[in-house]
Amino acid sequence: MTRPRQGGVASGGTRLASALVFVLMLPGAGLAEDPDARPVALSSMLTEAAAPEPDLPSLGPHSWETGAGKSYLIPALEIIGFDVLLNRANHDIDSGNDYDVTLSTIRHNLSHSWVIDNDPFKVNQLGHPYQGSMYHGFARSAGLSYWESLGYTFAGSAMWEIAGESTLPSRNDQIASGIGGTFLGESLFRMANLALENAHGTPTFWREVSAAAISPSTGFNRLAFGNTFHSIFPSNGADYYSRFSLGVSAAPQNSPGTSTRTGRAEALVDFSIDYGLPGKPDYAYKRPFDHFTFQATASSANVFENVMTNGLLFGTDYEAGNSYRGVWGLYGSYDYISPQFFSVSTTALSVGTTGQLWLSDSIALQGTAHLGAGYAAVGTVHGIGEADYHYGVAPQALLALRLILGEKASLDVKAREYFVTGADADRGGHDSITRVDASLTWRIHRQHAIAVKYLWNHRDASFSDLADRSQTLGTIGIYYTLLGHDRFGATEWR
Repeated sequence: MTRPRQGGVASGGTRLASALVFVLMLPGAGLAEDPDARPVALSSMLTEAAAPEPDLPSLGPHSWETGAGKSYLIPALEIIGFDVLLNRANHDIDSGNDYDVTLSTIRHNLSHSWVIDNDPFKVNQLGHPYQGSMYHGFARSAGLSYWESLGYTFAGSAMWEIAGESTLPSRNDQIASGIGGTFLGESLFRMANLALENAHGTPTFWREVSAAAISPSTGFNRLAFGNTFHSIFPSNGADYYSRFSLGVSAAPQNSPGTSTRTGRAEALVDFSIDYGLPGKPDYAYKRPFDHFTFQATASSANVFENVMTNGLLFGTDYEAGNSYRGVWGLYGSYDYISPQFFSVSTTALSVGTTGQLWLSDSIALQGTAHLGAGYAAVGTVHGIGEADYHYGVAPQALLALRLILGEKASLDVKAREYFVTGADADRGGHDSITRVDASLTWRIHRQHAIAVKYLWNHRDASFSDLADRSQTLGTIGIYYTLLGHDRFGATEWR
């Protein structure tokens, strides 16, 4: 892992995931209609859906309540098989010898220190976390708990680093896959099961396809093992706010710095969800990720503009008077942000809180604040005269506010700050990155809305052997937005 390559984990992992989804979409692929099953589709997460029933019956021998029927062996074998297939797919595509794995290369990797590799940014910071999410999904959908699945994800990543590639194992990939992958994987697993749980009349086949598209390894286990792992992971009635947007944006602020790109107009597709919103009576935060947020944005300019998730690992709810409810604790997060000129990605732990305050009978204010630190990668997209990217420790902060004006409109403001230090021991220096997102969403009819968004991304980089450099991209966009069944996500407990 000492030279860049384009056909690595990202492309191989995506192809295998696509193959799994394709199998699930084949007519007659074993998804017989079940008259007792609750049908679903992905659109259920975005449109009107009934609250999940608390006494949702188990559809197979595995029980999430007791843990009976879970398997430790099956996900272990699946992870090994996944790594073998991924190695062979990458070997057929890559013109080098990074995937010529032998007993000799395995012994060599076991006896040498781990390194920092220089694979392409998207391979390391997007492909590897997605690969880790596959490991996590195999374990979770086989009935294992979050913490057990984290162990499988970490072990699967280590096995890939040692025996999946002939190059020296990489500690940055181990963090991205083994830890970032489990944060991403749990969000995808939760959303896949939410799609299965909440439904109105959609045939079983299509709800299974929807869940598999979100979490392919979960879909694979449901297809391959039938009723054995068919029990749906219960949301316990979590309140959530989901929205799906299509839009275009222009770039009135355009300072590429050392990037050879210039800011340009984009077509954008965005999905986001806030799950386990505080304030719902009788909802408890007992399991990791009982509260989490997730956002992913595809862009015509950069393919993936962002993939971000953070979830509550340990925490509890609290209240102040009759008008305020909140949740606080330790969060795990994975962020990938790439706004045309530069890219930043972190795997982090933070202490934070999310709460809601009723300002009047119909107006609510929701807020989130996080402060923590993680392991980060940052660099210029299409840069000249500097390394593509580098790693470092990243103190980071998040502050978000949402003003909900009844069922008519919402005003959202979110700010993120990353301060990446110790990026290069030989050069010294730091990167300071700020991202501000402000949007006004106006509901037009039912769940159909129009949104106007301003997004500002700024990077200052300072190194001892290079002149200080700055990159800024500010965009203004207009979006059609499909709101979730809960409109703007205000939780009612009064």
